[in-house]
Amino acid sequence: MTMKLGSGTGSVINHLYSRMTKGQPEPKVGDGATILGWTDRHPATVIEVTATKQGWVVAVQEDHAKRTDSNGMSEMQEYEYTPNPNGYVSHFRLEEGKGWCQVRPGKRPGSWKRIAVGGVLIGQRRKYYDFSF
Repeated sequence: MTMKLGSGTGSVINHLYSRMTKGQPEPKVGDGATILGWTDRHPATVIEVTATKQGWVVAVQEDHAKRTDSNGMSEMQEYEYTPNPNGYVSHFRLEEGKGWCQVRPGKRPGSWKRIAVGGVLIGQRRKYYDFSF
């Protein structure tokens, strides 16, 4: 399921990011990624890319993010990113007309099952912490 505003995400920005797939480059290992949560965003790195009958499947691993600004509890946040070899790994599949959908391995080898939450933006790392939650 694609990220739907109000049920898959509480953020208009995350909803828009989840739909930004037109013209994006083919994903490659080492590319930056942004895991889209309810309102937060988490930086990640693409660690695996697989072409399947159902579309591209990418594995992304969460990166470290160190806050570098002094803006306090503000919307204006700046971060420095570094790889985290122990970061959590998530999988996403590019589905036509739906964008990147979070998936988990299915029962059959090589199959993937869609999860009703989460999305990803490939090609850039972004961290955002929503202080209102």
